[in-house]
Amino acid sequence: MAPVVDAGYVSVSYFILLSGFVLGYNYNARARAGELDRVRFWEARFTRIYPIYLLSLILSLGTLAREYGSHTHAMFWTGVVLTPLLLQGWIPAVATFMNTPAWTMSAEAFYYVIFPWLARWKRPESVAPHLAKMAGVWLLGMIPGVLYMVFNPDGIAHPDRWSYGHWLWALKYTPYAHLASFIFGVMLAELDELIPRRGWLRLSLGLGGFIGIYGLLMLGPLVPYAIMHDGLLMPLFACIVLGLAGENRLSRILGVRPLVFVGEASYCLYLLHFTLWTLIHQSHVLDRLGLASFDPWISYVALIGLALLALHFIEKPAQRKLRDLMHVWR
Repeated sequence: MAPVVDAGYVSVSYFILLSGFVLGYNYNARARAGELDRVRFWEARFTRIYPIYLLSLILSLGTLAREYGSHTHAMFWTGVVLTPLLLQGWIPAVATFMNTPAWTMSAEAFYYVIFPWLARWKRPESVAPHLAKMAGVWLLGMIPGVLYMVFNPDGIAHPDRWSYGHWLWALKYTPYAHLASFIFGVMLAELDELIPRRGWLRLSLGLGGFIGIYGLLMLGPLVPYAIMHDGLLMPLFACIVLGLAGENRLSRILGVRPLVFVGEASYCLYLLHFTLWTLIHQSHVLDRLGLASFDPWISYVALIGLALLALHFIEKPAQRKLRDLMHVWR
C-alpha cells in the first residue's frame, strides 16, 4: 500500500477535475441558455471558497518568519501580496507561500473566471464525437508533463514529489498546467447527461476507474512523476465520477450518511490539513496528553473533527453572511 499512500498528491488532480464537473453539472445548461450572470456567478464562488481560505492563511501566519528566511526580499513581499489575492500560483517560487495546499485555490480562482465562457459550448448530441473531443483535451493535458520528461530542464535524474526545480514547480503548481483537467471535468458533465444513470455501465466504469488507479499507483516510480502528477489519470478519474454519479451499488455504498457528512467538510479538510497537522505536532499536544503512541491515526481523527467544526462554525455562517451582504444566489 505504500506506493498508493505516497501518491496522495494525485487527489489534487481529481479535485480540479471534479470541480469542473460539478460546475458544469450545475451551470452548463443555464450558460447555454444565456441565463448565467457572470458577476453573480463569480460572487457566489467567492463566498464559497474565501472564508476558509482566509482562515487557512490566518492559521499560517506563524510561517512568515520561515518564508522570509527562504525567499529573497522581493519574492517574500510578492508572496505576501499575491497570496491573499489568490494569485500566488502564477509564480512558482511563491506558489506554496504560507499554506502549501492553497496553491490550488489560485488555480481554481482562474478557472472560475473563465468558466462562464467554457460552459457556453454547444451541448453534444452523441457520445462518440464528444469522447473524441475529451480525448483531445486529455492528450493536450499530457503535453506539459511529456515535455518536461523529454527536455528535463531542471536536470533532475528521477523527479518525485520531494524534488525541487523551477520548471518542476511550474508544472506542479501553476494554473495553466492543470487547465486541461478542469476543462475535461466541464466536458465530463456534458457526457454525464448522455449516459443512463441506471444499469451496469456506470457501475463498471466506477469499479474500473478505482481498479485502474490502484494498479497504476502500485507501480510506484515505474510511472513517471511528471505525467502522474497531472494528466495521466484523467480518464480513470472520469470513470469514477460517472460511476458515483449513477444509480448503482457503488454509489449507494459510498453515499451512506456518515461518508456524506464527512465529505461535506472535504474542502475544509484539504485546505486546513497541512497547517493543522503542523500546529498539532509542533505544539506537542499529543505528547502532553499521552496520546503520541496513537499517532498518526489520532491526528487523522483530529483533523477530520477540526474540519467539521470549521465547516459548521466558520465556513457556513461566513458564507451565509457574505451572501446576504452581497445578495448572492448559489
